[in-house]
Amino acid sequence: MLKLDSKIVESCREAARVIAEDVQKTIDAHTTDTIERTILRLLGVDGADAFDVPLVNVVIDHIKEKGDLSKGVVHYLANAVAETGATPKALALAIAEGDVDLTRYDAPEKVDASLLDDAMAPMLQTIKKQRLKRLSALKDKTASAPEKYVIVATGNIHEDIEQAISAVALGADIIAVIRTTGQSLLDYVPEGLTREGFGGTYATQDNIRLMRQALDDAGKEAGRYVKLVNYASGLCMPEIAAIGALERLDMMLNDSLYGIIFRDINMKRTFIDQYFSRVISAYADITINTGEDNYLTTADAFDEAHTVTASQFINEQFAAKAHMDRRLMGLGHAYEIDPEKENSFLYEYAQALLARTVFPDAPLKYMPPTKYMSGDIFKGVAQNTLFNIATVATGQKIHLLGMLTEAIHTPFMSDRAIALENADYVERAFRGFQDAFILNPDGLIVERAKEVLAEAESLLHTIKAEGMFAAIAKGRFANVSRTLAQGKGLSGVTPKHAVYQNPVMDAMLTTLKEENDG
Repeated sequence: MLKLDSKIVESCREAARVIAEDVQKTIDAHTTDTIERTILRLLGVDGADAFDVPLVNVVIDHIKEKGDLSKGVVHYLANAVAETGATPKALALAIAEGDVDLTRYDAPEKVDASLLDDAMAPMLQTIKKQRLKRLSALKDKTASAPEKYVIVATGNIHEDIEQAISAVALGADIIAVIRTTGQSLLDYVPEGLTREGFGGTYATQDNIRLMRQALDDAGKEAGRYVKLVNYASGLCMPEIAAIGALERLDMMLNDSLYGIIFRDINMKRTFIDQYFSRVISAYADITINTGEDNYLTTADAFDEAHTVTASQFINEQFAAKAHMDRRLMGLGHAYEIDPEKENSFLYEYAQALLARTVFPDAPLKYMPPTKYMSGDIFKGVAQNTLFNIATVATGQKIHLLGMLTEAIHTPFMSDRAIALENADYVERAFRGFQDAFILNPDGLIVERAKEVLAEAESLLHTIKAEGMFAAIAKGRFANVSRTLAQGKGLSGVTPKHAVYQNPVMDAMLTTLKEENDG
């Protein structure tokens, strides 16, 4: 590990803490359409109406049209359940049929949210059972280090399963089902199994359930637990997190900055959504993956390396605000340096070792080269091999394997096989490297790491002074500017009324505080 100035590291953390707390004020004062839909899902509402509109969307749209969503769905639903004796799902079906006006159960004061405990308890119990099932499967089993992470992205869940089973047989530890292009911009979660997607497969509860079962079966055959990944980014962050918790996802891509910068999702909306999604993930013991690696697809990996480190500090603090254990914080970074740059490997090694040193308890998600990959597959093998060496030699945990031809099409199964063989070879060849390698304290690697850390500290204090929203507007990350009033989903943000309640999040936070905060 690097010997860094602990005062600089603590200065970075303190600045990031202030930045996160400032944003938290906005988070605490607002709710969103998808947060209210998530509450419904965790009260047992699922399925769709006759027009395939998800029932949770039907209910929230109904309240927005006839009532006041600032009071929250719980305000209306609790009294409706008490007066009618119906379950939340039964009420949702009745609203879809036009038989119930939920807003007639309005009240001038806070309702008794405990009236929904009977609906909430079995859902939370299901999440606890899924969490225990995972922990039991992983108990006393030594995972490969790093864990080899590969993607499937056919668009057809059944074909995804075939590809995933093949990858498990070849040694993959983690399977990520890439979402269809554009799903992050849908303000609803589709229902049912799907066979059509572009560049990926729809993230639906049925698709996730089917893949989970397939990986459990494949893992039993292989003699190890295989982890499943999907995406909780976009306009439905907490909904996907809730679905993932219920269906035992093990990891979820979960980063508001990615959505703001690369999907033009309104920053206010997605920071608010991110918080509840991370509370759910923490409660379900799901590892999150953050998206700092994407910054380097639009910005230079050498000149802007400090923005990745600064963002990692900020994401750590956002996760901490959700009472997430550090072992679940899969902070992201990537091997994206120009291969023509002299000493490129040493600079990338310094960046990876810096992340590993500053965040010793985080699993870290290390991404392969993509920006400078081309149709030259032989050079691509060399780039991916150097990336694999950096991964193993610096003790990364979540190792997203590079594929030969991912720059020109969705990788073939043969490309995935070569990637897994390469990773296995490098892991064996460099297994004891960390113990055998002593860094020159005056050498390029150490000096580069110190330089990046110092620049990250400076950036964090700049953001602390101007505020996170202003920093994003100034293009501090990825050289992309977004404004507070810009982006998709802003109309789905609502200030909370004095009677607002979210008993689902309250119950989760109570448990997390008991577990993690003593």
